[in-house]
Amino acid sequence: MVAAAQPTADGAFICAMERGSSPDRPAGDQPGDAESSLHPPATPTGPQAPAAQPGAQGMSAEGRPPGEGPRPGEAPPPPPGQGQPPPPPGQAPPAPGPETPPAYGEPAPPGGWDQPLAAQPGTWAGVPLSGWWRRVGAYILDAIFTSLVSWVGVTLIYAGSEVTGAILVLVGLVVAFFYYPVTMMREGEHNGKTLGKQVLGIRVVRDDGQQVNFGFALLREFVVEYLLFIVVGGFLFGIPWLINVLWPLWDRENRALHDMIVKSHVVEA
Repeated sequence: MVAAAQPTADGAFICAMERGSSPDRPAGDQPGDAESSLHPPATPTGPQAPAAQPGAQGMSAEGRPPGEGPRPGEAPPPPPGQGQPPPPPGQAPPAPGPETPPAYGEPAPPGGWDQPLAAQPGTWAGVPLSGWWRRVGAYILDAIFTSLVSWVGVTLIYAGSEVTGAILVLVGLVVAFFYYPVTMMREGEHNGKTLGKQVLGIRVVRDDGQQVNFGFALLREFVVEYLLFIVVGGFLFGIPWLINVLWPLWDRENRALHDMIVKSHVVEA
């Protein structure tokens, strides 16, 4: 820096500092002083590598490059596939859960995933079913057996023995009422068989697997088949009775309408 003396009005001289002078700077704040605030910031003397972060690309969880072994004093990492501790003694490992379908967008497992097939409802898997003609033959035989006594009574009435004939007709009605329950409630191999079904080798079975008893036979043969389809159906010119008789022809389980109502099947004996 260069100092120049300039005269003032009163004849005194002052020194002015040229370029870069700072007359207001306090002493001791010159560049190069130890306590000066004009020291430049410390800069690194050479290139320094950034600190490694665990989990970064190409670094292990301990901050080591891949392939570098454990440092002195560190435990070696567990082998692959042994990251989980073994189950405690006496406890079996958890069993794998049921197979579940892959989520949307996920690849299918090796070999593919098969949709479980639902059971086909309405398929009879028991004893072979009876055919329609055998059912009709048993129906005709039972009608003959239940009406024999009544036919004898009607014949006596036309022959002049009205009292005896009327008694036999009443007896025939009682026989017809108890014929089906009594013959079908028999135990053993004759259960579910009337005399006509027994001749043709067929029987009635309940869908719930229980034995045919007196109450079930009375419901099936008298209440449903006789009163509903014959007596009530007679007011409709016998059309309900005819449909009930023909229904096994197109039913895949050879059931009549009264079989569907009481949940029964007619099978081979």
